[in-house]
This record gives sequence, C-alpha cells and structure tokens, in this order.
Amino acid sequence: MKLDNMFKKTRIISRIQSHNAARAPRPEVPEGLLRKCNKCGAAIITEDVKKGYYICPKCGGYFRVHAYRRIQMVIDEGTFEEWDHDLVGGNPVDYKGYPEKVQALQEKTGLREAVVTGKGKIGGRDTVIAVCDGRFLMASMGWAVGEKITRAVERATEEKLPVIIFACSGGARMQEGITSLMQMAKTSAALERHSKAGLLYVSVLTEPTTGGVTASFAMLGDIILAEPGALIGFAGPRVIEQTIRQKLPKGFQRAEFLVEHGFVDDIVRRENLKETLGKILELHANAAAEGQAEKTDGSDKGDTGSPVGINPYLTAWDRVQISRKVDRPSGSDYIEALFTDFIEFHGDRNYGDDKAIVGGIAKFHGRPVTVIVQEKGTNTKENIAHNFGMPMPEGYRKALRLMKQAEKFHRPVLCFVDTPGAFCGIEAEERGQGEAIARNLWELAGLKTPVLSVVTGEGGSGGALALAAGDQVWMLENSVYSILSPEGFASILWKDSARAKEAAGVMQLTAADLYEKGIIEQVIPEPENLTSESLWQVTERLNDRIGEFLQKYTALSEEELLERRYARFRKF
Repeated sequence: MKLDNMFKKTRIISRIQSHNAARAPRPEVPEGLLRKCNKCGAAIITEDVKKGYYICPKCGGYFRVHAYRRIQMVIDEGTFEEWDHDLVGGNPVDYKGYPEKVQALQEKTGLREAVVTGKGKIGGRDTVIAVCDGRFLMASMGWAVGEKITRAVERATEEKLPVIIFACSGGARMQEGITSLMQMAKTSAALERHSKAGLLYVSVLTEPTTGGVTASFAMLGDIILAEPGALIGFAGPRVIEQTIRQKLPKGFQRAEFLVEHGFVDDIVRRENLKETLGKILELHANAAAEGQAEKTDGSDKGDTGSPVGINPYLTAWDRVQISRKVDRPSGSDYIEALFTDFIEFHGDRNYGDDKAIVGGIAKFHGRPVTVIVQEKGTNTKENIAHNFGMPMPEGYRKALRLMKQAEKFHRPVLCFVDTPGAFCGIEAEERGQGEAIARNLWELAGLKTPVLSVVTGEGGSGGALALAAGDQVWMLENSVYSILSPEGFASILWKDSARAKEAAGVMQLTAADLYEKGIIEQVIPEPENLTSESLWQVTERLNDRIGEFLQKYTALSEEELLERRYARFRKF
C-alpha cells in the first residue's frame, strides 16, 4: 500500500560520493525507499514509517492513514466485514466536472467513496466501525458518506452493537450543495436513536476534522478521543484569520486545545489506540452482568457504620485541622487504591476541563463503575494545578456529564468529596457557578443509577453537596461537612473570623455529629495519622462497605431507588 501524499519523495541521488575520492562509491538508494517528512523535512525510510503506525521516527509527527490501513491497525485480524462497498452518490446540483472528478478518485484510490464502513472485532468484541479517508475529496461529506454512516449506525442499533467512527474531513461537500448539508442532520438523528437504545458511540478525531463533520457526528460521541496534534474545528484557521484579521495563537484548534477547553475526553497516541478502544468496549459490555460474578460479599457484616471506636478526645477544631492537612490522601489516591482499569475523561463539552474534579470509568472488583473525585493534590505545585480542590462551574458540569453517562450505561457512581467549597471568583460567577451546582442537585434527584458519596477531607458547603446528593453519604472519621468554613461562619455571624475555633464547636460539623443527626449513613474509622502510606487501613474498610452498598442498591428497581433517595432528603 502506498503512503499518502503527506510524504514527499526525496530526490534520488544516483551515486553518493565519499569525501575521500579513493573510496568505492556506495550503491544507489532504491526508488521509493526514502521519503521526506513534510513536517520536519528529515529523510525517513518508508518501511520504518509503515511499521511505526505512520509516525515520523525523527519528529514524532503523525501522517494521515488510509481507511483500510486504519482498519488493519485497530480491528482484530480477519474479522472485518465491509458494508455498502459499492454505494455511491450522484450529482444533485449538476455541478460541472463533479462526476468525472469522483471517477478519477475512484480509480486512483481504489475507494468507491470517502468512508469505509463495516463490522469487526476489537479485543474479541464486536463493533461497528466507520473510517473516513482524506484522499477522497478530503473525506468531505456528500450523500454517499452520510448514507453509509447512517446505515452503519442503524444496523448497529438493530444488532445492539457499539459504534466507532474515525473522523477525518474537510466538512460538507460543496459540489452537492444543500443535499450535503442535510447529511449533518441525518447522521445526527441516527446517532440519537442509537444512544436512546443505550448503546456506546466512540468518536475518534484525526487530522483534520472540520466543518459540517465537526458540527455533526464527530462531536456527538459518548466518548470523544483525538490523536495528538490533530486539527479540529468548525471553521478552518485560514477562514478565521481572514474573517477577524488576527493571527491565531499557537496550538489553536489542535487536539490539546480541545481537551483544555472541555470538548475532548482524552488524547490517545496511535500505538495505544487499539488497546484503549478495547478497554472502553470491555467496560461498556453488559456492565451489570459482567460485574455480578465478581462483587465483594460484604464480609464486614458486623460493622454498622456507627462512630463507635473513633478517637473521642479530638475537638471539632482538631478535626478541621486534620481534614486540611497537606499530606492527607487526595482524590486520585482513592482511585488508585480502590479501583482498576481507570480511564480518565476530560471536559464538560461546554467550556473547559476543570482539574479540581477528576473523573472517568473504572472497575470495582470486576464491575464497571463511574468514579468522580475532588482533587486537591498533595503538595503546593499540585494544589495550585487543581485550584486547591475548589471546582469551577465547568468542573460540576463535567461531573454531571459523567453521571448522566453512567446512568445511560447502568453504572453505579462513586464520588469522593474533598473541597473547601466551590470556587468564588469573577470567572466562576460569569460562567454560572450557582446554576451549575443547582443543576447537579436537580439531576441527581432523578439519576436512575446508584450514587454513593464519601467525604474524605473537607466537605465545604454547596461545593461538596453537588457531589453528595445521592443515595448514601459516608464520612471518614476526621473529615468535616458543613454549611461553610468555620472562618466564614465566624465572620458572617460574629464579624470575627479569628473565632473560627469556637465556631467549629458550634457548627456540629464532625462525622460523629452528622451521624447522630442522621445526615450521613456511615463513619469510616481512620488511623491516627492518615497519609498515602497508611491509606490501606481506610480503603480495606471502604472496600467491603462499597461492596455491600453496590449489592444492595443495584438490586433495587429504578422506582425503588428514586423513592428511597427522595425520602432520604425529605426527612431533613
């Protein structure tokens, strides 16, 4: 198979002479052996690039991959069955020269149209796949492309199969006019039906994904992945620069830019893509059935979750101080200790990716679950990167997106809460902090999957409640959960933040206080000095209790689950 035209042939030198004329000349370089990378300009060996996932060995730049080669790279050998191979379109607006152009491309590329669709296996699991090929009119979406993708999605819905689409496109096909525009709505409608059937759609964005394809099927995935450095955007950068007459910043519309702004779940290197897709398919394959056999048996039957046995000599203020310790385990420590196969997903699909909230899918004793944590970090550099665990509106919207995704795929949600409160600042108010928290509370009230929240450090006000309005809330022994910080309480009610220690005693914010009031269901004992090294003493207890929770709450019908959750808050 030929490499595409992103490789430029180097001039073949008939004979390379040594600096020492007396030495015998080296033989000619065979035709086609060397190519020139159009990204870094280096001479590269064609076969090395083919074997290396079509990545330049000198600069690491990605070259475009032909559709059938892409299928070879991700589908299990010998399992691909192509669909609608001979489906082609017409010339709906009688554009001069268009049929001849299509015919010439068919002869040159061996393709009938700009997308290849079919069914195959990844890691032994059936999936429907569609791969766009940029050699064919820049994989623009005319009727045939839209029709092939729509038919593939419809068949996937009938056969109850996941869909993976590799997007690579210049957008709508101009030569087909309004007919091309309608393919955006048609493909989107087919994917909406597929989603309503509770089926998985993974969109993989490659270089480039633009125009009407970006504004339709490419950005509708349950999970959206991208290759490093891929150009992704609605309007092309040249069009934008000409329109606004400004130079665009470096990295604008690249995959990394899309992750930062909340529109892509993750960037996956090409050599890791098949493994990542296989893991995603596994985590979405009949989640309830696969997890059933490996649930924990809840062996800690004798522990009722009461605060008996916890240290009675610490004051409320002591516990506030302990909950804020810098070396106390952070959210990601609990992910690492309790779960396997964690895949982090980024962004709220609206504005940004808030690093104060980390979330994704994982396994708990073989059962797929959604895990969401508030992340502070454990040193100053990490604290700053994660905004000291104070989420912005986009953080709460990311959490809600993951919760709704969990509901679709019937995955329980496990939240680990540790925040001094939602971030209060100009940008948070501009982006709707109050609305974001309120929306989480609204949606959690009706979320049709079990939700467990564990307060591991600070549970500050509505910033904590936005992840703690589920079926049960547990607290670690030295965590706190309150209407706001003791300093804020003292400042508002007594006009003196220096009385924070006194306020802590009045606020009844400890785990024991809240258990006695019926606000929380369990108190988890912890060692005298809880750090990442001693975390196992907590996670051993959590491991058994989470198993019990899942066993009990996944057995409930949706109506029972929602009635119990409503009754839990109604009693307050």
